[in-house]
Amino acid sequence: MDFRLGTAADDLREEVRTFLDEAVTLEMEERVYRSGTSYDTGYNDALHARGWLAASLPVEYGGGGQDPVEVLVLTEEQQRYDAPTYTNGTSVMVAKVLIEAGTEEMKRDIVPKLLSGGAICVLGFSEPESGSDVANAQCRAVRDGDEWVINGSKMFTTNGHIADYVFLLTRTNTEVPKHKGLTTFLVPMKQPGVEAQAVYTLSGERTNITYYNDVRVPDSARIGDVDGGWRVMTVSLQDEHTTGYGGRVQRLLEEAEAWAEESGRIADPDVRARLAEVAAEVEVSLLLQRRGIWMTGAGIVPEAEGPMSKLFSSEAFARASQDLFELLGPDALRSYFDPTAPRHGRMEYAVRFALGTRIYAGTSEVQRNIISQRGLGLPR
Repeated sequence: MDFRLGTAADDLREEVRTFLDEAVTLEMEERVYRSGTSYDTGYNDALHARGWLAASLPVEYGGGGQDPVEVLVLTEEQQRYDAPTYTNGTSVMVAKVLIEAGTEEMKRDIVPKLLSGGAICVLGFSEPESGSDVANAQCRAVRDGDEWVINGSKMFTTNGHIADYVFLLTRTNTEVPKHKGLTTFLVPMKQPGVEAQAVYTLSGERTNITYYNDVRVPDSARIGDVDGGWRVMTVSLQDEHTTGYGGRVQRLLEEAEAWAEESGRIADPDVRARLAEVAAEVEVSLLLQRRGIWMTGAGIVPEAEGPMSKLFSSEAFARASQDLFELLGPDALRSYFDPTAPRHGRMEYAVRFALGTRIYAGTSEVQRNIISQRGLGLPR
C-alpha cells in the first residue's frame, strides 16, 4: 500500500498553502479566538469562490466534486493553519445527510445554501444527562396534526448562537428500545421557543446549551422515517468518527521547531529528542488519516479505521502539547496572543485546546469501544 498522495495532490497542497498564507492572517486568528466562535464570513466566501467550501460533495448540489485525496489535502492544510472551519464542517456534514435522506424540498432549497455558506447548520445530538450515549436522547417530539411539538435541551450545540438550522435528534417513541424510538428533524433556530445559552470551554471556545420550548415544526422538517432517526444518524456519525488531528499536531511541531531555532536551543539533545518524538507521532497520525481516505476511495467504509485515526491523533495532540509546553518552561505560561509570549502563545493555547479533542466527535473511550467491537469483533 502506497500512501504517497501523488504529484496532483502535491500541486494542490502548494496552491492551498499559498491561499492560506494570504487568507489566515494573525489578525483573523486573534479575532476568531477572542470571539470564541470558529467562523469568519470572508474566509468562507473565499473558500466557496475556489470550490473548496464543500469540496467533497457533488457539483450538482453546489459542492466541489473533488476526490477524497484532494479533500484530505484541504483538511490537513486548514488544520495546520488553524483556519476557522468548524462551522463549515457541520454544515457540510448535514448537507450530506440531506442529500442521502432528506426530502426533495430540502435538497432543492436548503442543501445549496449550506454548501455555499449562505446558511449555517449545527448539530443537536448530545444532551446534559446523556453525554456520549447519543441514543439515550430525551428531547421529545410529539406529533400534533401536520406538525411536531419539540421540548427539551441539547448540550454542546457549538455555533448554535449564529446558526440558521439545527440537525436535531429527538425521542418520538418511549415504548421501544432507545435506538428505535428516535426521529431527526431540521429545525430553524430563529424562531420562538429556541434559546442558545453560552457555555465556554477551557480553550476559550464558545459552545452552547440550547433549549426547545414548545417549538413547532412541520412534518416536512422531518429527515427520514418516524422512529428511523438512528439510521439517519449513522451517516453523520460515520463522518464524525473519521476525523483526525494530524494537521494540528504537525502545526504544533512546526511552532516548537521555530521556537527552538529562535531561542538557540535547536542543538540541545533533549530538545531534539522531544521534537523527534512528536515528529514520529505526526507521521503516524497522518498515515492513519490517509489509510481512512484510501479505504473510502476504494469503496470500503472505515468503520474501525476511522476511529483509530481520531483516537490516536487526538491523544497524540494532547501528549505532544503537554510535552512541548514543559520543554518551553515558564515562558510557555504566557497566554495566547500575549505580545511577550513565544510564538504568539500558541503552545499555551494548544495545551488547553488539545484536551477537548479527546472529547469532540466521540470521547476516546467511545472510539475504543467502536474499535474493539467493529475492528476486533469483541462483544459489547
